Amino acid sequence: MDRRVKPKDGSEKNAIIATGRSQDAAADRLQLFAVCLLSFSNALSDTAPTALRPYIEKHYNSSNGLTSLLFFANAIGFIIAAVLIDDVTRCLGRARTYLLCQLLVAVGHATLACAPPLLAFVLAFFPIGFGASFSLALGNVFCGSLGIWALGAMHGAYGIGATINPLVVSLTARASWSQYYVLTLGLVLVSGAFAAYAFWNYEEDEEKAEKAGDGTDDPRPAHVDLHGMLSSVSTGVVMMGAPFVLAYRVVEVSISGWGFSSAAVASPPFNSGAFFWTGITASRFLLCVAQHIDERQVVYGAVVAAAAFQLFTWLGPHVVGNVTSVAVVSLLLGPVYPCAAAVFVSRMRKHERIGGIGVISAFGSAGGAAAPFTTGLVGPAMLHPISIGLFGVMASCWYGLPRKTKRVE
Repeated sequence: MDRRVKPKDGSEKNAIIATGRSQDAAADRLQLFAVCLLSFSNALSDTAPTALRPYIEKHYNSSNGLTSLLFFANAIGFIIAAVLIDDVTRCLGRARTYLLCQLLVAVGHATLACAPPLLAFVLAFFPIGFGASFSLALGNVFCGSLGIWALGAMHGAYGIGATINPLVVSLTARASWSQYYVLTLGLVLVSGAFAAYAFWNYEEDEEKAEKAGDGTDDPRPAHVDLHGMLSSVSTGVVMMGAPFVLAYRVVEVSISGWGFSSAAVASPPFNSGAFFWTGITASRFLLCVAQHIDERQVVYGAVVAAAAFQLFTWLGPHVVGNVTSVAVVSLLLGPVYPCAAAVFVSRMRKHERIGGIGVISAFGSAGGAAAPFTTGLVGPAMLHPISIGLFGVMASCWYGLPRKTKRVE
């Protein structure tokens, strides 16, 4: 029987539906560490194309369009995985699903480590995106069941990986850029094996908890007429959450990879990506110690404040410098994704969460793939107005998000 974690005041503003498994806190911590390790590994993989771009373009004698193709192949993997994630997880269980998804990611990294021909290089990002989609969706659902602090830890671990990525690249890519993927290949295999170990008895614990309950815990129908993904898309949470995350990812990737380090600004360029992710990471880890926050209002406030600051920076570029711009925007955007994920999980029925979060994550990856195309097409100078418009999309989708689903207790 599920238990509802509520703030002391009894309100539902920070209520998260927990898994209710008959296990101790040590098992929860072990599984959370496994999820954070997977998130850290995904960050090193996701941010590598941007950090390695000069080396890759020189090796393949290509232009900026190659990086966009890599994001596109990754996004296709995410989208196809969203169709299958619900069925695969129910058939294999969490542990085997984690192991499978990391093996697929490992295939991609092993291919990249060989510095293959250009076509194989691009196609290698498909299994990477496919596997990462599984680990991201399952991680969001698991951490969402524990609370906003766990989501802050998971996405903070991602931020750490994205922050240190330029340093890792500089240390490993001096002799050959492909050596970077030898390092990440090892991390992918270790994180997959550890996740399989941590979640090996996950379903057994859930089954014991359900047998101990009253049997009315949001049962899943014995026969599902539509695919899990399609049933998830029919919910208002996914219909509003998918474009919200898509817009968020376009803003995030554009700012971290292109915006403030371009020649469109007057001051000298700097490593905006690492600086941006430092702010993102710091604000996400603050969620680990936050008590009784209202996730919905946090997202509203962060989006509106970020849009206002972008407008101020756009209209007064000589007043606000590069460092200040990146610092403020990153600190504001940091809590958005974890808080949004907490709301998404809490407003889905238990049997809809994996499929629904998978669809939302796929849209987010599509947004990440669209960012290089969009920024490259219109130019970095248009980043501010584009970001302001996307913040408007995010606010509109967040306003249209359905209220909490009434559950059967």
